[in-house]
Amino acid sequence: MKASLRLLVLVATTVLVADQVTKYLAVSRLTDALDGREGLSRVTGYFTEQNLDNDPVTEGNTRRVTRPHRFIEDYWHFRYVENPGAAWGLFADLPESVRRAFFHVVSLAALGFIFFMYRRTEADQRLVRVALALISGGALGNFMDRLVRGYVIDFIDWHWRNQPGMRWPTFNVADAAICVGVAFMLLDSLKVRRPETVPAPLKESPNP
Repeated sequence: MKASLRLLVLVATTVLVADQVTKYLAVSRLTDALDGREGLSRVTGYFTEQNLDNDPVTEGNTRRVTRPHRFIEDYWHFRYVENPGAAWGLFADLPESVRRAFFHVVSLAALGFIFFMYRRTEADQRLVRVALALISGGALGNFMDRLVRGYVIDFIDWHWRNQPGMRWPTFNVADAAICVGVAFMLLDSLKVRRPETVPAPLKESPNP
């Protein structure tokens, strides 16, 4: 495997694993879905237990989401959220069959485009390659959620003292990797690239 592709695989796989492990911890610590399970059964439950934040009034189920964990009081909490839409809940109101097909097609098209762009980068565009690898890892993490469950697990809740309008939409590690990747792309676009100077041809000295 070429060194450039090794970078893509390494970074994307690291992001994917980190994303799924943290989502497993969110299900394990912020819901009661895995209570009483041990070992491999807990991992299996992570993939099979779904719709953990159903409203008990409308769905007839017992709410399985526990209280959020206050990591930094008034600023940073961990709370379990299921997002069937895109960022900020976009397209969440689409019928489930349409929504699943839509996001599957969009995710696969995005991954294909990212890989195409990665193959076109030059060896000196290391920041761009890292950025595209981060974005692809994040896209894979959320795509796996949609493929298995039909929604994305979010759990990182940033806000400012619970003030209205001062709360960032709940997100996850995959979303964070995508944002960092986009930031790296913007930083690279702001770099001043000096034009390559072509050495002037040597003039032949006149014969004595």
